Amino acid sequence: MVDVRTRTAVQQAALAVAAVFALIGVLGFIPGITTNYDTMTFAGHHSEALLLGIFNVSILHNLVHLLFGVAGFLAARTASGAKAYLIGGGAVYLVLWLYGLVIDKASQANFVPLNTADDWLHFFLGIGMIGLGVALGRRAAVR
Repeated sequence: MVDVRTRTAVQQAALAVAAVFALIGVLGFIPGITTNYDTMTFAGHHSEALLLGIFNVSILHNLVHLLFGVAGFLAARTASGAKAYLIGGGAVYLVLWLYGLVIDKASQANFVPLNTADDWLHFFLGIGMIGLGVALGRRAAVR
């Protein structure tokens, strides 16, 4: 276990991002926080469940958030791992943003599922994670 006092800023950022992903993954399974909970499917565009009444979710979507959180907790053990998690994860989210923009939301291609709110959240997450990884990862390398 890493001593809190020796964590770099990039490790702290990765831990914070990981904690948010894990929390979102859990919240996606809580009726009330997720509206239309009874319509949630494992995957596919037929799920009408909405996290916070805005973001389309499914069981698969929630599990991906949980796994992304676990990956962040593991990666944050080292500064290089934290930087890779933030930059690599940000890149994944930018690809997911592009994917959401080009697919037909009513088709089988929307297996996660995604809606317009998800698309733009993915864009901002991608930019934010990459920005954190680059800016804070540079500082960790200087140490």
